[in-house]
Amino acid sequence: MASQPVYEWTTAPGWSRWLLARRALTPNAKGELEIAYYLCCAPTGTTDEELIRVAGSRWAVEDCFQTAKTEVGLDHYQVRHYDAWYRHITLAMLAHTYLAVTAAIAPKALAAALSRSPSAKSAVFWHT
Repeated sequence: MASQPVYEWTTAPGWSRWLLARRALTPNAKGELEIAYYLCCAPTGTTDEELIRVAGSRWAVEDCFQTAKTEVGLDHYQVRHYDAWYRHITLAMLAHTYLAVTAAIAPKALAAALSRSPSAKSAVFWHT
């Protein structure tokens, strides 16, 4: 049975590809406005607004993982066994969820009291 080669640049019928570019609004340390590029594949007829919404969701998820690495040690594990890694990831994400929910429902007075605490805080603070 002969099969046809599938190339990276081909798309299935009914699908299209786009190049989505995102420019930073503030300059980086070098004073440049960074541009990030993403190759998108979606059903033909997908609107620009939908592509932007989905890409924005992706960036929010990446930001969430970065915050979890900073706040709850998501990246502080050396993988030796899958079970232990899975438990570590689950516990770290549970802690991250707890912090996010607590910050969302905490009264502003509590947040203000915590912000006057003499203890050191990380760059990302939950009670803003």
